[in-house]
Order: sequence, then C-alpha cells, then structure tokens
Amino acid sequence: MPSITELRDTLIGLTPPPDDGTGRAVLDRLDELRVLRNVLDHQIAVHIALLDESGAAARAGSTTRSWLIEMGMPPAVAHRGVRIAAGLASLPKLADCAADGYLAVECVDAVIRGITLIDKSSTSTLSDDDRQLFETELLTQAFSGATPAEIDTHARSIALSVTEADPDTVPAADDASLNTVHTRMTDEGRVAITGDVTAVIGEKFLSMIDERSGPRPEPDGADDRRSLGERRADGLELLLDQAAIGAAMTTAGAPRTQLLVTIPADNADPARLPWVGAISAASAQRLSCDGGVAEIVLDAEGVPLRMGTTKRLFPHHLRQAIIVRDVGCVKCGAPAAHTQVHHIVHVRPEARCYRSGVRDPRSRVV
Repeated sequence: MPSITELRDTLIGLTPPPDDGTGRAVLDRLDELRVLRNVLDHQIAVHIALLDESGAAARAGSTTRSWLIEMGMPPAVAHRGVRIAAGLASLPKLADCAADGYLAVECVDAVIRGITLIDKSSTSTLSDDDRQLFETELLTQAFSGATPAEIDTHARSIALSVTEADPDTVPAADDASLNTVHTRMTDEGRVAITGDVTAVIGEKFLSMIDERSGPRPEPDGADDRRSLGERRADGLELLLDQAAIGAAMTTAGAPRTQLLVTIPADNADPARLPWVGAISAASAQRLSCDGGVAEIVLDAEGVPLRMGTTKRLFPHHLRQAIIVRDVGCVKCGAPAAHTQVHHIVHVRPEARCYRSGVRDPRSRVV
C-alpha cells in the first residue's frame, strides 16, 4: 500500500486529461477527484476522532480543536471536523456512506447537526430505533440531491414533530426576548447591520426583500449585473422608502397579508413558511389568528385538487367593532392604527376551523 506521501506526490504530478472537444474527460476526472476529496475528508474526521480519544491534547492542557488550528486548519474547518468526529460513532450508516466517498463533508456535517438537533428537541432520550430511523430519513434527503441547508430544514421539521408541547416553554425560534438588531459605523463611513430575530420576523424580512430584489435588465438590454447582495441592498432601500410612504397613511388595524403559512389539516407535519421552513405550533397559532384561511385539497402527491375560498377569522367589520370597543391596545394602550386583532387566549385546537369557538378577540400590538 502506497504511503500518504506517495499519494500526495502522485496527485501533485497529476496532469489534466487531453481535451477531446466535448469536455467529457475533464468532467469524469472532476467526478473522480470529488469522490477522492470526500474520502479524504472522512479520513480526516476518523483521525481527529482517534486523536481526541487518545486524550493527548487534554494532557497537554489544550483541546483537539486548538491543535488542529495550530496545525494550519481554518477555525471553522477544525470545529466542523471535531463535530463530525464526535457524531460518526453513533451513526454507522452515515459513516459507511462517508467512508466510500458517496457524501460530501458538508452533507455529512448537516446530517450530524440534524440528528443532534432532533436529540436535543426530544423530551426523552432517542432510542436506537428512532435514531436509525431519523438517520435514514436524513440520508435519504442527502442522496436525493438536497443541499446542506435543505437537510437542515428537514431536520428542524423532524425536531419540531418530536418536541412535546409545553405551554411554559418558548422555543428559541419563537422567543422574542432574544431578538437583537445592531448597527455600527464602519471605518469607511458605511453602516453595517446585523440581526438575530425570530423565525416569523425573518420570514417577513426575507419575503419582502425577495419581492423587491428581483433582477432587472440593464439599460442596454443586458442581464442584471448586480450581485445578489447588491440586489438585496437595493430592495432594502426600496422597502424603507415604501414604509415611509405607508407610515403617512391612516390604516386602523389593517389585515396582514405578508406571510403564507401552510398548516396540514391532520397536524401530521409541522406548519411551514416558504423561506424559514418548519415552525412551532405556537407560531402557527399566532400567525393564523389574524390571517385569512383557505382550505386546499391535495392528492397523495401533494398536487392541489380543489381550492376553497379565503375566509378571514376577523373580517373588516369585526375589526372595526373591536377597535370601537377597545379603542387601542388592551396591553399597552397604543393607538388602534398600531394594532392587530388577536385572541388573548388561543381557541381550543378542535375549533381551529374558525367557524366556531372564536372567543374574546382584542386589539393588540404585535
């Protein structure tokens, strides 16, 4: 068996295949190198696990991650390597697929992070059968061509389904007390904006920015030369301009229409938002409280067969009556123009068809 040094020298001396005019030979070589990279990444994870198990870094007063960084690995790569090394031991199917080079390290990492999230979200320790079931489900996603981000989204959906509802616990994705938005002046006099917000606020932002950041042709008819980041920045400016115009209008409790929430009728799967993905039951309740409800009948393949008419839980005339009664927000006293109509206590689950069980709606700032 050749040594690693010999393999490295072979790769250093590797010459591109001759050009046959179709690019097929180069494409085949790229695919071989892709698989080789996957195998090498797996071997790195295996050796990181061996190094960590030896306890050498701890005895030296350091950590395995620190040693990897000192070796020359970028911090993010070192952190990912340690995470994968720790997760592969309990996921044999994933380890086998990674060892054969079938999965990129990014997908391997996404599956491991997904299983970790599901395990943390479950109120009880996952059984071996459950862990194997979820491992297989995420692997199926990976082999179907899903991106790491899509694997993350699917894992979050599973995590929500295994989380038992606890009225005293607020999921991190719904916890408004964690919301932050920071601005700072850069050395060039620009403004840098960073934020960490709930899934619902993020969905609103992504939806409204996406609507305003589509590509547009250049004056000469060429394709839009702006990058995605530049288009989003222009979309943000347009959104701010439109908000400034809208702020001058008097709209007493105007209904919201920004978000599309898909809620399965049988509650077999979590509700979903187009951008953020799966959301908690509490978020779905809150969003549907002042939204329009439309019944859609799907076939077994998810194709819409029949569309019902959209009905609002609080139509315009009922909103007016509630505003006359409450005048403003019953919580903080804000004027009616700043409020939406909400239940103070959500209706019981069996009344969510919104044809009955509507109790004690109030004007509220949300």
